[in-house]
Amino acid sequence: MNYDLTEICKDIRCDILTCIGHLGVGHIGGCLSVVEALAVLYFKEMNIDPKNPQMPGRDRFVCSKGHAGPAVYATLANRGYFDKKELLTLNQGGTNLPSHCDMNRTIGIDMTTGSLGQGFSCAVGVALGSKVETDGATIYAMIGDGESQEGQIWEAAMFAAAKKLDNLIAFTDYNKMQIDGTTAEVNDLDPLCDKWAAFGWNVIDVKDGNDVDQVAEAVAAAKANRGTGKPTMIILNTLKGCGVQWIVDLGTANHNTNMTEEQAAAAIREIRGED
Repeated sequence: MNYDLTEICKDIRCDILTCIGHLGVGHIGGCLSVVEALAVLYFKEMNIDPKNPQMPGRDRFVCSKGHAGPAVYATLANRGYFDKKELLTLNQGGTNLPSHCDMNRTIGIDMTTGSLGQGFSCAVGVALGSKVETDGATIYAMIGDGESQEGQIWEAAMFAAAKKLDNLIAFTDYNKMQIDGTTAEVNDLDPLCDKWAAFGWNVIDVKDGNDVDQVAEAVAAAKANRGTGKPTMIILNTLKGCGVQWIVDLGTANHNTNMTEEQAAAAIREIRGED
């Protein structure tokens, strides 16, 4: 099925805002910045079946930047893994949708994540296991730019290259902001592309990581890299809070933000172009 990815992105963003607005607080900025990548993966590229979430040989996605859990949930709900009504239980008692992804609680989640750096190591392990099993799967991972200051990220990067895991495609959500300030102020990552290349990775720099066409082209190029023995890192230059101007204008304060249902409704109207 061919999906209108631009409309899918709007739907995902609106559902992120709905569930965080209902809860009253959440990691809005970093959820909104990764929407295009999630839409491309789940609605265009990944070999998955929502009716058979444990399908052998399926492609898998690991959201190492655990703060973006609500974005993954909104994507899964739109893809048909579970009813959208469940999104309103986000991070509440008894929920199947905790703040950070939990593979034991949420249908469609392939790896439990949250402690920064560890999810990426898990993704590398999953990719190695897939190689051993020769199941043909592609393993995808999303890491944050603040998360990229963790030493564990670079240990995993070195290991993935050493084991020639060309079935691994990772993304960096390079919105250049983290909880304490900009990444340049806290611990500058640049030149980020050169760092990943030096660790033996194929690197693709996406100038606008919130453009679905550019993201889709990058993923296609990464998949074409299979057989080279190199894992691929796609650097997504994104906008934290993308889609809602007042959230963007908060700057680093949009990392974890209070939001009322009225604010969420107004933001949804902005995304839908109804204002």
